[in-house]
Amino acid sequence: MDEDTEMYLMLLLSDGNLPTGSFVASSGLEAYVKHGFFGIPSSNSGPTRTSSLTSSPSPPSLTRSTINFIRDSLQTYAHCSLPFISAVHDVCRPVKDESATGAADDALTSLKELDDLYESMTLNHIARRASKAQGVALLTLLSRGMTRPLWLQDPPAGSPDKSILLEKLADDLKLEIRKGVVYGHLPICWGILTATLGLSCERSKHLHIFLHARSLVSASIRMNTLGPYAAQQLLLHVIRPLIDNVVMDCSKSQICLVRRSPSTIVLVDPTVDDEEENGPATTWPLGEILGARHDLQHSRIFNS
Repeated sequence: MDEDTEMYLMLLLSDGNLPTGSFVASSGLEAYVKHGFFGIPSSNSGPTRTSSLTSSPSPPSLTRSTINFIRDSLQTYAHCSLPFISAVHDVCRPVKDESATGAADDALTSLKELDDLYESMTLNHIARRASKAQGVALLTLLSRGMTRPLWLQDPPAGSPDKSILLEKLADDLKLEIRKGVVYGHLPICWGILTATLGLSCERSKHLHIFLHARSLVSASIRMNTLGPYAAQQLLLHVIRPLIDNVVMDCSKSQICLVRRSPSTIVLVDPTVDDEEENGPATTWPLGEILGARHDLQHSRIFNS
């Protein structure tokens, strides 16, 4: 895929109007605020008073708290989800290249096992619920919103060339989700969506983390803890380096699918020196605890 087509595809996938269910999830932000943790200075937030020697004042407390939450949420979500997106792209590559006999069947089995592993690593039922709802919405988007219209005979120049085999694999996975055999978590479905559309793995991971950050900013606006203009300031000047840093930190995180008869075992890559540092991980236990208490609130804006 050429660079212009890939960039246009990223613009389409970053459209906030896509029916992916992201607007109903706050990723734990609502529970974090309702439990009184918002506005508490963190150890890394620095001084709150403005010195005459500084070039700019410190941000207001609500904005600073939003930045702290986004930073911690990006860290834990990226370390947990990005290795799975990389693994899904690795699983889909033989199917797209038609380089192995029975690759589609093996890929579907591997996707199920990756999905099971992500289910076991998601520590609270609220996050699981949101991840599954958004995951199946992505596969529905692929089958309904990314297909060529019947009235369009020949695709115009520059149209993304989807892999038919991967598209069938995505349909098979969605059918398994509908049957209740597979959970259909968001990183797994995002990986197969972007692989089918031809988006590179690195672009896919970077865009996925950006969309997570943007959803947190959108949730902050809806909760009135951040104004729309301040939100754009954060997206332009603050959040980009956070995204770049966390994607770089997770660049070595990987999952190795080790096939052992009669079953397939999903393991952290044994060639890595420190498995605990380079495999999927949850880095923010407090966020998991507060996120699990979302349904206990007396009133809620978000479903999760």
